[in-house]
Amino acid sequence: QVQLVESGGGLVQTGGSLRLSCAASGNIFRINAMAWYRQASGKQRDLVASITAGRSTNYVDSVRGRFAISRGNANNTLYLQMNSLKPEDTAVYYCNADIRPIGTIRTSNYWGQGTQVTVSS
Repeated sequence: QVQLVESGGGLVQTGGSLRLSCAASGNIFRINAMAWYRQASGKQRDLVASITAGRSTNYVDSVRGRFAISRGNANNTLYLQMNSLKPEDTAVYYCNADIRPIGTIRTSNYWGQGTQVTVSS
């Protein structure tokens, strides 16, 4: 069984910083692309940033230059450094990964449970 567990959310003032972490665990053979999504109250879940196994990154325009996505050395941990936070960044942030479990030939997509980020004005 594969699990993604996020941590690091919280309440911060405008202009502040937070660092989100996501740890992948379980029967993992290989992790391909990983990503952070966010969902504000009453809105759809949107991609924030993504990173390939080769560490190529991509960002949505609204966070480029403020957020940085990275992976740990063992490639099973995902981070999102968020700087210069704005009230519009308030959302539940979800970790997402394409993972091939041990004993399978297919990659499946997995989600974490989410972590709340609230930016006060």
